[in-house]
Amino acid sequence: QVQLVESGGGLVQPGGSLRVSCAASGFTFSSYAMSWYRQAPGKERELVAGITGVGLKINYADSVKGRFTISRDNTKNTVYLQMNSLRPEDTAVYFCNARGRGVQYWGQGTQVTVSS
Repeated sequence: QVQLVESGGGLVQPGGSLRVSCAASGFTFSSYAMSWYRQAPGKERELVAGITGVGLKINYADSVKGRFTISRDNTKNTVYLQMNSLRPEDTAVYFCNARGRGVQYWGQGTQVTVSS
C-alpha cells in the first residue's frame, strides 16, 4: 500500500524557518521524482519544488528560489523541504507528490501558517 505521510508543519513567525518532511512507503522511492506542492485558501495548488530520483535535477518556483531547499534521503525514503525567510504568503497546506512509471501519488498535506 502506497503511503506518503507529511509532517513538520505548524505556525511560524515571518522571517522564521520550518522543515517539512514526507515519509514514503509502498513503492520504489528512488525511482520516483518527488515534489512539494502547496495550496492556499481559495487558490489553485501550485508546484513549489521538485527533485529527480537520485537528486541530479532540482527545480523551484520563482517565488521560493533562494529561500526554500528540497532534498531527499533515499536510504530513509524521505523527502524534505527546508523553508527559510518565511512570509505570510507562504501560508498554505503543503503536499508531497511522487511521480514515476506513469503514476503519481499524493500525501494528505501539512498546514504551514506564517503569522505574527
